[in-house]
Amino acid sequence: MKKITVLTDLLEANDVMAQENRRIFDRNRILTLNLMSSPGAGKTTVLEKTVEKLGKKYRLGVIEGDVATSNDAKRLAKYKIPVVQITTETFGGACHLDANMIKKALEKIDLTKVDILFIENIGNLICPAEFDLGEHKKVIVLSLTEGEDKPSKYPVVFRNADLLLVNKVDLLPFLDLDLSLLSRNAKKINPRLPSIKLSAKTEEGFSDWINWLTKQYNAKSKKRIASCGRP
Repeated sequence: MKKITVLTDLLEANDVMAQENRRIFDRNRILTLNLMSSPGAGKTTVLEKTVEKLGKKYRLGVIEGDVATSNDAKRLAKYKIPVVQITTETFGGACHLDANMIKKALEKIDLTKVDILFIENIGNLICPAEFDLGEHKKVIVLSLTEGEDKPSKYPVVFRNADLLLVNKVDLLPFLDLDLSLLSRNAKKINPRLPSIKLSAKTEEGFSDWINWLTKQYNAKSKKRIASCGRP
């Protein structure tokens, strides 16, 4: 019973901070996305290609989460965008980011110069699913090499997601994998979960991801205008 109480208190405190983060994002007119995946699914490569495609249209920023090293942050910093690294090794090697970590990272970013903020969560399909960071959308990046059963084995993260990116489709001819079964498994967990099949390496299907991002940003902008009472 004590363990359940501690976990409940922890999540409630996190939710309070997440709401504060969301108010900060809204106040600064920033669309924020939480990218989650298993290790090696290709989140950083997806982000690299996204910056290349959208970097001239929108002002982008990234918060990088890892247990240790700043390897991924260095890969993104070459694009001359704001990048803040969070390493949880100093927090005991936590397997997820939480809202308080994000709040502290925001202090290192000039939020008046960011339109879209990507939070690359720590590679893990379990713990990150429980923690609201204040993001507007949750995106799952799933590599084909992980198999068709991941939505069934890790349902929470898929149930709470707003988009599924099926990455590394260029490898499909070399894998014993049923892509339609993967889609059916994801739909069983979250019938309303849209999915985009792409390859961050070859850029196959990547335009669909860019179009989705643009649509989310435009919808967010229209909502802000409406809330201000303007036509």
